[in-house]
Amino acid sequence: MSDIVRTHQFETSHHLAALFGNNDRHLAQIEQALDVHLSPRGTSVAMKGEGDSVDVAELVLVALHDRLSAGNEVTPGDVDGALRLALGGVSLGEHDMDRDMRIQTQKRTISPRSPMQAKYIAAIRNNELVFGLGPAGTGKTYLAAAMGVSMMLEGKVDRIILSRPAVEAGERLGFLPGDLREKVDPYLRPLYDALFDTMIGEQVTKLLESGEIEVAPLAFMRGRTLSNAFVILDEAQNATSTQMKMFLTRLGENSRMVITGDPSQVDLPKGVTSGLVEASGILRGVQGVELARFSDVDVVRHPLVTRIVRAYNKAEGGADNQRDSDA
Repeated sequence: MSDIVRTHQFETSHHLAALFGNNDRHLAQIEQALDVHLSPRGTSVAMKGEGDSVDVAELVLVALHDRLSAGNEVTPGDVDGALRLALGGVSLGEHDMDRDMRIQTQKRTISPRSPMQAKYIAAIRNNELVFGLGPAGTGKTYLAAAMGVSMMLEGKVDRIILSRPAVEAGERLGFLPGDLREKVDPYLRPLYDALFDTMIGEQVTKLLESGEIEVAPLAFMRGRTLSNAFVILDEAQNATSTQMKMFLTRLGENSRMVITGDPSQVDLPKGVTSGLVEASGILRGVQGVELARFSDVDVVRHPLVTRIVRAYNKAEGGADNQRDSDA
């Protein structure tokens, strides 16, 4: 296919410096991903490459410009996300992007950075129970916490409850110093990071003190009914079958529950079944339950994380094949 040349004209130069990035780094990022050549000229950008690639480049530039016009920043991660979505066939424009795919919080508007993230956000918004399964760096924990914040701000839930198996294979909290929250805080740090990234720090502290945001170790959830709440169980691959059933049956009226974890990172003793793996199979197809399964292509941290995950998956696949041949 022969190259085409197209020029996109922006109305003003406002936002273009932020759109192009320092030393045109955002343009270079798009060029590398799509094998196109982008040349900024005043208020326009000339694009050269194969027709489909030029189409995607223009969609990404327009979407990122719309994001800046709406008062949001554009980072290399946002550029990467726009590229992933465009290549995945997801509509990008600020005006035509489905509202179910965006999360509005106090400090920022969060947009999905991969087609699976878009599906995940919509699933949480539209279902009572969602499983987010996949490797580190895919945003499953961050997006769940951000959705909890958004729903609390909208008045759809009264509180956010964060839970996690606090200590691998046992949860012996008594051996850790401090009060209950101090014992489990280190294990819930990823959830706290998401809260402070989406809410004003003083308000997070105030809500923690009032109990509207609650830290509830998995071992202490038995016997409760969680109503009018957004409930997150993180690192759920380390919950046993009994713990998972107990936790799932805590769901009360007008609540959302998100279960996140990586089935490839189970720390339970050998021979103990992961409650996450079991539950995601048992509940498949149940009304009100949806499963979002992330993979290495959804990793949105540093590009090296994607390559690390792929390398481990390849090595583990080889080990599985070797074990099969040895059997």
